[in-house]
Amino acid sequence: MSLRGIAGLLGAAVLSTCLTGCLKKVLIDGQIGGTREGADAVNTLHDFEVARAVARSGLGQLEGLYKLAPYNEDGLLLLARGWAGATFAFTEDEYEESMEKKDDQLTEYNRQRTIAGFERAKFFAIQLLKQKANGFDDATRNADTMKAWMDDNFKSPKEASDLVWIAYAWIGHVGAAKDDPSVVADLYIGVAVAERAMELDETVEYGTGHILLGAYHARTAMSELDESKKHFDRAMELNGGKFLPTQLSFAKYYYCAKSDRADYEKMLNSVLAAGDPIPEARLQNLIAKRRARRYLDSKVFQEDCGFTG
Repeated sequence: MSLRGIAGLLGAAVLSTCLTGCLKKVLIDGQIGGTREGADAVNTLHDFEVARAVARSGLGQLEGLYKLAPYNEDGLLLLARGWAGATFAFTEDEYEESMEKKDDQLTEYNRQRTIAGFERAKFFAIQLLKQKANGFDDATRNADTMKAWMDDNFKSPKEASDLVWIAYAWIGHVGAAKDDPSVVADLYIGVAVAERAMELDETVEYGTGHILLGAYHARTAMSELDESKKHFDRAMELNGGKFLPTQLSFAKYYYCAKSDRADYEKMLNSVLAAGDPIPEARLQNLIAKRRARRYLDSKVFQEDCGFTG
């Protein structure tokens, strides 16, 4: 065989390998993109147990896709969103159930699971931020450098939804691991992301950014309660009171921090009295009702707010 013939065969082999690799990438990226487009379908589910099984099964599939395409921004978002959402909706629910039962061993086990779930969400959130822009590690020196980095690198309203979920993962981890000073010390990072998301488009995810910031400003009775109420009120304006996690968090954080039992109960009862105001957010509203009933009936959670008798 001539040298030209050998070179031709080698070239064909290289081309074949490239095409195979490129085709694999196209197929994987297409699958991840399609998964993102259909991800919101789970939010229409009406059955808590079915949703729990679907969410956890979906996480396994997403983890597999991440191994194949760790660079894919849609995949990173789905994992940050999936882990944060499933941890809040289901793992934290199991944690609260064990608290109600006053089973100390089970409570600690589920608390650690909740921390780990949000930590996993935050891991993917960090990867997504680094994928979107350079300089993240340097930006985290303090609140001012973080805000400047966010302002410089995120300018499109289309980015607001991604940023809300990144903030959700970050702030959720801090809430779950609030006894760990090293985790709490980085709270400003999640807050900066949430604030930038609201500057770009405050309407995304039914005003969830405002809900996050409302909870942040009411994190203790010594916090900025007036600022907290402004965010919760704004979220209510944006979603018309139809996205029930707003009222749930309003009660759990703001009215709890104020030790205002009457308005705490009024807000939670309004959640229970709501019908099916947003079919596209049926699952989130179902979870809010489940938690509202618990916070009204359980002395464990009422005592956390200073309510006795």
